[in-house]
Amino acid sequence: MTRSLEAESHDTATTHTAPSRTDEAEGSALDEVFTFHELARLDEALTMSSRETGLRFTLYIGDLGPRTRVRAEELHARSGSNPSDAVLIAVSPGQKVVEVVTGAGASRRLPDRACALAVLSMTSSFAAGDLVGGIVNGLRQLSDQAGHPAALRHPH
Repeated sequence: MTRSLEAESHDTATTHTAPSRTDEAEGSALDEVFTFHELARLDEALTMSSRETGLRFTLYIGDLGPRTRVRAEELHARSGSNPSDAVLIAVSPGQKVVEVVTGAGASRRLPDRACALAVLSMTSSFAAGDLVGGIVNGLRQLSDQAGHPAALRHPH
């Protein structure tokens, strides 16, 4: 689930799940190159989510190591100049892990429940073999939940 970076860091691996996690297997889906069309879909979804919400959405696909949450928070912290308004979606297909990290400002607009629903939607698509579609749909859900930034809202 999501946590504000000001909150105490936690690792989503438990004593029960950590031993079953393995490094990305050679020949995994990550070794395959995304098609131009898939990259364009991901880029457009990230751009539109960022533009519509005023938050900066970033994506990481790859191994997160044994402490997935800690690694995702490290990636989020390095993702740009203002991590407070940033949202990182970290997907590790080989580990079957999705981490959503929100900065302090973003977490006010994206509560844990909204992030959990987006992750559930993504993992359903992943299970059906649609990595790109799952990410695109998850981004749409997150941007719908976050809404437009206050500065862009027009009174009715």
